Amino acid sequence: QAQLVESGGGLVQAGGSLRLSCAASARMFTFSAMGWFRQAPGKVREFVAAVSRTGGNMYYADSVKGRFTISRDNAKNTIYLQMNNLEPEDTAVYFCAADTTRTGVRTMSQWDHDYNYWGQGTQVTVSS
Repeated sequence: QAQLVESGGGLVQAGGSLRLSCAASARMFTFSAMGWFRQAPGKVREFVAAVSRTGGNMYYADSVKGRFTISRDNAKNTIYLQMNNLEPEDTAVYFCAADTTRTGVRTMSQWDHDYNYWGQGTQVTVSS
């Protein structure tokens, strides 16, 4: 069964960096737009970043623009989220997601209902 597995979360001080990885078990994710979302305690899940199937197009939430970078390595079926200058407000469970139903080269989405596969999440905690 196709699945996504996140890793790389942890505890970091404000101003620090982390790199999250999301490994896909199936080759089909190579042809899928991918995204990162996060959910803080007591809050709704929110969009963080998205990348098109080729990696040529990226889109970011305003709250992370300039600090986070999404990328992908299709040869490894893996996407990444490099997070720099972390803030306590970035504390959340981070999820990666795949949109395998829309195959446009530039397709990306900030809407969670456009994604049909989700990982189990990885915790990121930023201390002040």
